[in-house]
Amino acid sequence: MGTHTYQLCVRGHVSERRLSWFTDLAVVHTAAGDSLITAPQLDQAALHALLQHIRDLGLELLSLQIVAPAAGDPAPSPP
Repeated sequence: MGTHTYQLCVRGHVSERRLSWFTDLAVVHTAAGDSLITAPQLDQAALHALLQHIRDLGLELLSLQIVAPAAGDPAPSPP
C-alpha cells in the first residue's frame, strides 16, 4: 500500500495545547465548531498512529477520508 493524504474531522476546536501533538499537519477550525486535520502522505502505519493520538487526546472522530491519492494510484471510488 502507498501513501495518501487524509482529512479527518474531529468534534470541537482542538486547543493550542493539543495542537502540539499534530506537528506537520494542517489543522483548521470550522465555523461549525469542529476541527479539520489534513495529514499529507501517510502510510497505513502512520495513519493508525494518528488515530491513536486522536483517541489518546479524547477527541471524537467524526469522519476520515482520502482527499488525494498517492501518485500513480487510482482515485478512490465512492462507497
